[in-house]
Amino acid sequence: MKYFEPKKGRIEIIPMIDIMFFLLVFFMMITLHMIPSQGVSSDLPKSSTASTLKHPNVVIDVDPQGTIHVAGKLLSPKQLSDLLMAKGDPSHTVVTIAGAGTTDLQNIMAVMDACRTAGVVHIGIAATRAHS
Repeated sequence: MKYFEPKKGRIEIIPMIDIMFFLLVFFMMITLHMIPSQGVSSDLPKSSTASTLKHPNVVIDVDPQGTIHVAGKLLSPKQLSDLLMAKGDPSHTVVTIAGAGTTDLQNIMAVMDACRTAGVVHIGIAATRAHS
């Protein structure tokens, strides 16, 4: 009679663990591709009072010559204003200006003026924390 005895079902956990690890790796790889990897290399100014800012919608790089870079594109201040206005509600747009340590203050002010002309009110300046 043992031949007709029904077998009890089992839940195999090893294949389930394999699937969970596969999903973990998949989402990690996708997340890495979502992080922007474009920009202009610059030596940021140092500040002993630098603090963490909200994650910006737009990062504006300004090199020592005053050239404006956004997402790998060269822009004039007018084009920057147009770009920021086209992104939606400028009053909710968060902008971070990353100027090199040797960038002239007048070039940073030109970028800030372009942002303010577009209606952006949340503007931060990138800096690295100076070690005391």
